[in-house]
Amino acid sequence: MDIVYILLRAALVVALIIVLTRLNGLRSFSKMSGFDFAITVAKGSVLASAVMAGQPSAFWGNMGALVALFVVQRAISTARTRLGWFHRTVDNSPLLLMRDGEIIEENLRRGRVSRSDLMGKLREANALRLQDVRAVILEDTGDVSVLHGDTQVDDCLLDGVTT
Repeated sequence: MDIVYILLRAALVVALIIVLTRLNGLRSFSKMSGFDFAITVAKGSVLASAVMAGQPSAFWGNMGALVALFVVQRAISTARTRLGWFHRTVDNSPLLLMRDGEIIEENLRRGRVSRSDLMGKLREANALRLQDVRAVILEDTGDVSVLHGDTQVDDCLLDGVTT
């Protein structure tokens, strides 16, 4: 009988997530910023708790927590787009680790990125020569972007990147 309740709870949670995602938009599960990533992880935790909740009150409490996370994410993402000071307070700035084939050692230290981690990311991006790497950016989500090729990087792609 427990399996039936688990399946029912899972179906209800998934239905709620679909509805909330439709209302909140695709950003609901993005990791565009560190905040989005943290909220997405929290949603996964609440989802698991809701499915495995023993008592009905715990299940409904978790459903409420899930709604609250979507509401908080919506409020903060709205504030981030409308209030510059709020955006600067909530989000980290992307950090430039490499520019035009030159490694920026100080920024590696600031970002706590080892040289071997950087080389691994360059290999992952199929960079064949350091001199062809136009920019390497440690994004505010922790992802590393590698821009390489034989043309210059448009300055607009580096807007907001700490140099």
